[in-house]
Amino acid sequence: MARSRSRRRSSAVLPGLVGPAPKRRPIRVADAIKVEIAMLLLQKVKDPRLEGVSITRVEVTDDLSCARIYYSVLDQEKAAPAAKGLASAKGFFRSTLAQTLNLRAVPELIFTLDRMAAEQQRLEQLFQEIRDEDGASA
Repeated sequence: MARSRSRRRSSAVLPGLVGPAPKRRPIRVADAIKVEIAMLLLQKVKDPRLEGVSITRVEVTDDLSCARIYYSVLDQEKAAPAAKGLASAKGFFRSTLAQTLNLRAVPELIFTLDRMAAEQQRLEQLFQEIRDEDGASA
């Protein structure tokens, strides 16, 4: 009787390395979710609280059970109403994603305000102030 040996992949990570490369499927699903929700926001959703909301990035877990959707708002004062509008439209988004993406199970959608744009703007303003001070003192 021949004995079959099964090869196992080692999950050990060498020191200094970050870890295994990300899987391709969650990245593809995240891209599809980003495109679809952005199109829904532009074409189908009529909620005035969601005007000026743009999807910046989407991260999906490896098991495709959860999708964290980062969004930005042009006017930071409208961030709270936008969060409520996204929460109320979550069911619509999931049902539409189920129809268009052909997934066995649609990931749970978690909307998170992306503060990177505001932080980048603040840093650019600080750098501009430093340049202005350097120019004035020279």
